[in-house]
Order: sequence, then structure tokens, then C-alpha cells
Amino acid sequence: MQITVGELGKLLNGEIVGNADILISKVAKIEEGEHQALSFLSNPKYEQYLYITESSAVIVNKDFVPSSPVSVTLIKVDDAYASFTYLLGKFGNSSSNKIGIDHTAVVSTKVIIGKNVYIGAQSCIEENVEIGEDSKIYPQVFLGENVKVGNNCIIFPGVKIYHDCVIGNNCIIHSGTVIGSDGFGFAPLPDRSYKKIPQTGNVIIEDDVEIGANCSIDRATMGSTFIRKGVKLDNLIQIAHNVEIGEHTVIAAQSGVAGSSKIGKYCIIAGQVGFAGHITVADGSVFGAQSGINSSIKTPEQKWFGSPAFEYKDALKSAIYYKNLSSFDKRIKQLEQEIKELKINNQE
Repeated sequence: MQITVGELGKLLNGEIVGNADILISKVAKIEEGEHQALSFLSNPKYEQYLYITESSAVIVNKDFVPSSPVSVTLIKVDDAYASFTYLLGKFGNSSSNKIGIDHTAVVSTKVIIGKNVYIGAQSCIEENVEIGEDSKIYPQVFLGENVKVGNNCIIFPGVKIYHDCVIGNNCIIHSGTVIGSDGFGFAPLPDRSYKKIPQTGNVIIEDDVEIGANCSIDRATMGSTFIRKGVKLDNLIQIAHNVEIGEHTVIAAQSGVAGSSKIGKYCIIAGQVGFAGHITVADGSVFGAQSGINSSIKTPEQKWFGSPAFEYKDALKSAIYYKNLSSFDKRIKQLEQEIKELKINNQE
């Protein structure tokens, strides 16, 4: 990236305060700024660095008012964080420009490949796969029979997508993730052994979804496991068979959703949260880290915490009581002793 501050200002529809002719060639965190670097400030906790940063320009919100003199050039925009994110996507990944099929890739002759597609070394693309325009399939990716990948997708090295699964447009899937592996379905037999239940469905991932590294999303026993539009999954997440994750829900690392559960839209799920099977979760629900949800939640837009999870504020109060149980025990024993002594005195 080589661009002037003035050109960045036009690109972001921003206002320049300072020297518009300064050249920008890199990006940097505001506290680690350097010459010709562009930084941003959206969190007030980092304002102190604005006055000492070595960056050449800083993106800030239009309503930001400095509390001290500023020597660095400012680009004032409606949303500093969103503007900086946009620039990172536009200039930050030169590898996204790759096009063509590596000579070591194994690609069936019965494949439909759109324009400007990249297929990396040692990838395997089986029969009847469809790959949309501008999608990038990095090395050692496996796409099984009848898989469909939409336009402008990025599938990073080592991803495995089993047969019949569908990936929408503008999706990103990070290394090591497996999509369409068998659901955990076994029928108990009279001799206490288990017989595998065939998993005949698939996984459907809608548009604008991002899935982190080393996730596992199981195919449905029948029908489909759904990851709806705009969902964001962190690393190391397990989604079981026939689960549905609602639109624009975000889930942090090491969380798991058991089979046939339905998570609503716009939910926020922190790390290591576990959901029991066959439950439903209302839209807009928020769960604190390590919460355990073993029954359905019907009231939307509420916060939950604990295992088993209950209403967030009540959970925090309970945590305070739990932390003080030992002192409560001492006080109870002291009161019991005082009552005992009072009874003895009254008998005398």
C-alpha cells in the first residue's frame, strides 16, 4: 500500500486535519506507530497514545475532541473502527489476488469453476463441485462430491468440506476446520453396545459467514445443519448435527452446541459455553463465559451466566454469596453458640 492521506480521506469520505500530502505505506497500532504508518483511535483507553504516537496519520471519529495538542495528521470519519477495518480488507492481503490452479492440485473434470478462482497446491476437488467467481481455495483443501462454494469465498489451507455441503457467498473458513463430518448418532442395543445411525443430511452455510480454525460442524442425520447469514464462529467450536445458528450470532472459542438445538438471531456467546441438545434459544440472548444451558430460553434480549445458567445479575449476586460461604458458616456457628448460651442462662 502506497497512498497519500488526502487520497485516504476521499476513500473514507473523511475530513483531513493536518498535512494531506503525507505518504502512507503501512498500518500499525497507535501505541506502536512508526513513520508512514496509519493508525486508528476508537477506544478512549488509548487516547494517551495519540499525543505521542510515531504514526504519520490517525483515523478518529468526527466527534472526537483532543484533550491536548495533536501533532499527527487526523482523518475524521463517522466510524473510525469500521473505516480502519475497511482499509485492512482493501489493502492488507495481497495473497487474495491469486488466480489459477496449481499443477499439483487434483481437480475432477466434472467441476464448474467461476472466473478468477485460485486453487492451491495439493488440493483435491471431487466430482460435481461448483466454485463461484473470485473464490480462493488454498493448499491442501478437500472439497467432496457435490460441494457448492459461492462467490468471493476464502478457504484456508487444510479445510475439509465433505460431500453435498453448501457454502454461500463471501464466506471465510480458516485452517483445520471440518464441515460435514458425521453427527454423533448411535442407537443403543439390548447388549449395551451401540449401532451407528447413518448421517444422510448436509451442512448449509449461508452468506457472509466466517468460521475460525479447527472448528467442527456436523452434517444432519436427515435434512441440514444450518449456519445462517452473517454468523461469526471463533476457533475450536463444535456444532452438532441438525443444529441451527441464527443470523448474525457470534460464538467465542471452545463453545459447543449439542444436536438439534436452535440458537436464535443476534446472540452473543462467550467462550466455553455449552448448550444441551434439543433446546431453543431466543433471539438476542447473551451468555457469559463457561455458562451451561440445559433448557430452552424463551425470553429474548436477556443476559445469562453460570452453570446451569440463570439471569446475569442474579448470577453475579449468587457468586458473591458463594464466595462468602465460609464467613457465613462461621457467623451461623457463632449465632448458634450465642443462642445456646442464652437458653442455658434462661433456664438458670
